[in-house]
Amino acid sequence: MNRKDAYQALQDVEEELAHVTSQFVSLHESLTNVLEENAELEIENQHLRERINQMEAKDDDGEEHLSQSRQNLENLYNEGFHVCSQFYGKHREDGEDCIFCMDIIYGRR
Repeated sequence: MNRKDAYQALQDVEEELAHVTSQFVSLHESLTNVLEENAELEIENQHLRERINQMEAKDDDGEEHLSQSRQNLENLYNEGFHVCSQFYGKHREDGEDCIFCMDIIYGRR
């Protein structure tokens, strides 16, 4: 191998190293971002679980409290309106009970 070929080979290796280094830096930054986002989501998930537990907390009598949205549905239902998807907004005649509405309000999903 002459000097010119050796020098060209060295330049090729140098360029390849620069390219690999660039890819490594990019991958490192991406992984760092993913790990940070994962940590943030884990913290948010924990806060949401705590909030759900608070909303579903039982009082001293052992009775469960309805969430605000379910209380709103219960109020509408008690005013005589359907809250189920099949008859939503229609007036319940003669105070008839609706198992679908009851499932929406009190069911566990």
